[in-house]
Amino acid sequence: MFLLGTLVNGLLIIIGTLIGKALNRIPEGMKVTVMYAIGMSVMVLGLQMGLKSENFLIVIISLVVGAVTGELLKLEDKLNDLGQWLESKVGSNGKGSISEGFVTATLIFVIGAMAILGALDSGIRGDHDVLYMKSLIDGFTALILTTTLGIGVIFSAVPVMLYEGLIALFATQIDRFVPQALMDQFIVEMTATGGVMIFAIGLNLTGMTKIKVANLLPGIVIVGIIVTIMYNYHRFFQ
Repeated sequence: MFLLGTLVNGLLIIIGTLIGKALNRIPEGMKVTVMYAIGMSVMVLGLQMGLKSENFLIVIISLVVGAVTGELLKLEDKLNDLGQWLESKVGSNGKGSISEGFVTATLIFVIGAMAILGALDSGIRGDHDVLYMKSLIDGFTALILTTTLGIGVIFSAVPVMLYEGLIALFATQIDRFVPQALMDQFIVEMTATGGVMIFAIGLNLTGMTKIKVANLLPGIVIVGIIVTIMYNYHRFFQ
């Protein structure tokens, strides 16, 4: 079952959120300190990912073009609108914004190499180990996020499962038409570009900035375009 890893990932996010919701009696001062700790940890993770780039110019161009595209498409606003719609349906729990929890958790769980690599492994080889590991990480992260951002984190399970599920579904075709060297280069630069976005999420969690990280997401697509152009250039002209 090639979607098993994806389903486990979504399930552990839901379980982690429910456990976090049960631990909602944490003192306010402790929640603030925990949020700073989460933010700083996310920043370090993003920094580690960002430093994996083999050509940081690709990262810069991708982020700039992605930011312009995201601003034109107003992706952050649309994600927030979706979160607010969910909030209107289920009601606010008075502890964090459902919209904020949904958007923040979705960005953290979707951005990164593990989602792509794990889904590809699930679809091509039926190996779910990477997604199982990601599931454990995401479940624990969901627990911590829920104690400060509220129940909105639980809704991030839906886009995570859709994203990973679609990659797993089309993995066979991806493996057939995309050369391994091109895929390897894409994953490296995508990880670095995603790392910058993760770093920005960490800054937002600490309250230092209000960066519209969702508006940077088209940068992942731009990475794929640039890497493909460079791969074909080196292949045919060198």
